[in-house]
Amino acid sequence: MSQTLKDTLRQHLQKSYSNQELKQWYDPLRLDLSEEEKRLNIGFPHAFFSKWFSDSVQGRFEQELHQFLGSGYVLNYAHSGAAQGELEQQDRHSKSIDFPFGHQFTFDAFITNKKNFFPLTTAKEVAKQNDIIFNPFIVSGEAGSGKTHLLKAVANEVCKKFNPEMVFFGNMEDLYNLYHGHFGGDVFAARKHICKFRFLFVDEFQQIRKYNNFQSELITLFNYFYDHKQQMIFCCSDKLPSYEFLDPKLKSRLEWGLIVNLKRPDLDIRVRTIEQYCRVKSISLTREQVLTLAQRFTDLRFLQGILLKFYAYKEFVNKTFTDRDFEQILAQTAGTAKKHIRPDVILDTVSEHFEVDRKDLVGSRRHHQVVQARQVAMYLCRELIGSSYPALGRMFGNRDHSTALYAVKKVNKLQVSNSEMKNLLSVLKKKCLAKA
Repeated sequence: MSQTLKDTLRQHLQKSYSNQELKQWYDPLRLDLSEEEKRLNIGFPHAFFSKWFSDSVQGRFEQELHQFLGSGYVLNYAHSGAAQGELEQQDRHSKSIDFPFGHQFTFDAFITNKKNFFPLTTAKEVAKQNDIIFNPFIVSGEAGSGKTHLLKAVANEVCKKFNPEMVFFGNMEDLYNLYHGHFGGDVFAARKHICKFRFLFVDEFQQIRKYNNFQSELITLFNYFYDHKQQMIFCCSDKLPSYEFLDPKLKSRLEWGLIVNLKRPDLDIRVRTIEQYCRVKSISLTREQVLTLAQRFTDLRFLQGILLKFYAYKEFVNKTFTDRDFEQILAQTAGTAKKHIRPDVILDTVSEHFEVDRKDLVGSRRHHQVVQARQVAMYLCRELIGSSYPALGRMFGNRDHSTALYAVKKVNKLQVSNSEMKNLLSVLKKKCLAKA
């Protein structure tokens, strides 16, 4: 790599690191870039430096390199010969720096403290894949605790050593729809397809509750992956022992592995999350403003949405915030801080009110009562959860997004002209919030 290009990379890194930090670890590196082969050779001055670099900055450095270079590059790490200045072959190892599941989902970006030290440490061990020790590896925790982030961080790390095509990543609904949508119910073809993957990542595992008949197939998949030493990683809300709806055979198999529980982010984690976001996005908030946000918003997902609004304000309105600007942005979002509501809660509430089977809401029945209940459920999912129209279509029987758009618009228009519908929606919203 030419000195000019190394200087350019240094300028990029200065957005995230101080000049003193870069002098400590970046300047001693020897970098040699091959654009044609999309390969970057990185030489360390000595073995001790290599060990320190690996433990301290390597993950974040690779994340920054991905943003700087783009996709498709491979890194070669090696000790640099002091005399000849060439990379020696011993202790050399290669890895990709692609982040197929999002460059923001890394272990370094997963802010934690002692409360969640064990889940993070074991997740890193699973990602190393030196040996299959924990199979399955299961992460449980409440909504907003960081389960999906940790799952994607493991997947991104795995893809540095293995081809991303060897990784299946989706939630339980995606897995079920693969069998009954993509393969049209051909169990054997779908099973053959899934078993080709070396890694099986399944988020929202608790969704299996909706697909009771699918549990036997999961047992078959589990047996195959376990016997062939192919890694399984699952995420679920709540703790696994509380899932009384699980088939005893499936439940016992899940307990063969390691189950860790993520605790909700406390004030310390929320403050550090805000500070990190502000540092990366160059947002200037005072210490008092940071504490205000951290104390007022306890759900990380919602907090990230608030921070996105501050970033948009900085980019498109004004680069600096006055106290008045800060309060105005908060005032615009104060009414949207709803409890976290799962789609299951809305479906159950609507089916109870309209006295229709919940399966019909996501099925193909066209009876007037069912159609109206389905449209109301779509509207409530859009209002209370913020589901996109494509997501609504998938949720309600793999319908087209235009069907969901029509349903939401129809109910919205109806409540304006029909006080009875307006009152009904108000009652159903309150019931859903009460159950959340």
